[in-house]
Amino acid sequence: SDSLLGLFAGVIAHLGRCMISKFVCLARAMSVVVGIQSAGSGPPVTGAHRYKSMVTLYIENPDGSKTPSGWSTRKTDGAAADEPFTFQPGVGLIEGWTEGVLKMKEGDRAWLHVPAAKGYGRQSMGSQGGAFYIPGNSNLLFDIEVLGKE
Repeated sequence: SDSLLGLFAGVIAHLGRCMISKFVCLARAMSVVVGIQSAGSGPPVTGAHRYKSMVTLYIENPDGSKTPSGWSTRKTDGAAADEPFTFQPGVGLIEGWTEGVLKMKEGDRAWLHVPAAKGYGRQSMGSQGGAFYIPGNSNLLFDIEVLGKE
């Protein structure tokens, strides 16, 4: 019991530079975290259907701040027009997206915190100076609203 407490205390000590709750930082470092912004009233998202969504992607910085990636389906966040993104959980998506949306319901708007290991890993996406860019080893933050089934 004392050794477990010591281990836990050591992990927390290493998270000292985290500006938000150390428990939240630890959870985010190890798994996908879904933070509901506004709750929907629809059925749970499943892998059996395709869904329409509005999405803005950010890079989540170690201090908890966010940097725009340049990719959004919302005109208010830089897209040419509001254009929903259609997806099916588990089909052609990063692991963290699927894991996160399967914790949501139709109509939910949420922050999906995706650690790099469940995102693009070491691989960079897009091009620096281009329309969008995600450096390798980036933690991702999706502002996603599941509109409903396609």
